[in-house]
Amino acid sequence: MAEQNNGAAAEQQAQFTIQKIYVKDVSFEVPNSPQIFNEPGQPQLELNLNQKVARVADGLFEVVLAVTVTCKLAEKTVYLAEVHQAGLFGLGGFDDRTLDMMLGTYCPNVLFPYVRQTVGELVANGGFPPFYLQPINFEALYAEGLRRRAEQAQGGAIQAPEAGNA
Repeated sequence: MAEQNNGAAAEQQAQFTIQKIYVKDVSFEVPNSPQIFNEPGQPQLELNLNQKVARVADGLFEVVLAVTVTCKLAEKTVYLAEVHQAGLFGLGGFDDRTLDMMLGTYCPNVLFPYVRQTVGELVANGGFPPFYLQPINFEALYAEGLRRRAEQAQGGAIQAPEAGNA
């Protein structure tokens, strides 16, 4: 019974707070305007997603979700939209595994609606049809990242003895 109470106390001590949500960097380019508006063809979209986490202070983390959308028509760039949406998150009382998971999944999920809105507004204000950034499964991306880290760690452990034998 005492162990259950200690576990409950530890869970109650875990805290998550959103300190601030802000745009850290934004860019929108239409390098081939105005000619590109009259070009026929089907544009191709490319989406790049990146995330950075930095410890700002004890229990305070900056998470930056960077999204770059590149629209091309043949070899010409129609537009390039880049948004770095950031947030300051207070996280305390989490074990390392849970903290990593919170920073890798929960925080980007909080930031994503802001990124989607900013990218959509940039594209529309650039004179293009509406662009709706589709939902992103950050849990699946996080799981894939964990799998890759495990493979790299396992590969490094396997390669290290071979290097020692050479």
